[in-house]
Amino acid sequence: MSQQCIQSPGPVELSIRSKLTALLQPTVLTISNDSWQHRHHAAMREQDGSNQETHFTVNVVSEQFKGKSSMQRHRMIYAALSDELAQGLHALSLKTKTPEEVPPSES
Repeated sequence: MSQQCIQSPGPVELSIRSKLTALLQPTVLTISNDSWQHRHHAAMREQDGSNQETHFTVNVVSEQFKGKSSMQRHRMIYAALSDELAQGLHALSLKTKTPEEVPPSES
């Protein structure tokens, strides 16, 4: 049974959205805060579980990914979010596609 709480986006999520929107001008950008699923991990326990913005799933569709490998796309995102990573963002699950790579059923 899920214990996820629906909350307003926090400062880390808002920063991720802002930076990725500016960098990638995405046609799709969904961000899911998965931190609640990892509250038992050592990094979360060290912070007394107070930081609820450590783990995110990010789905991005952008023309900026054209001609780039998956690794290059991920490096773009990690570079853009270097400040957040240095300040406690622990994990990103990334799904990066160009508009042409999105199946018609998902558009």
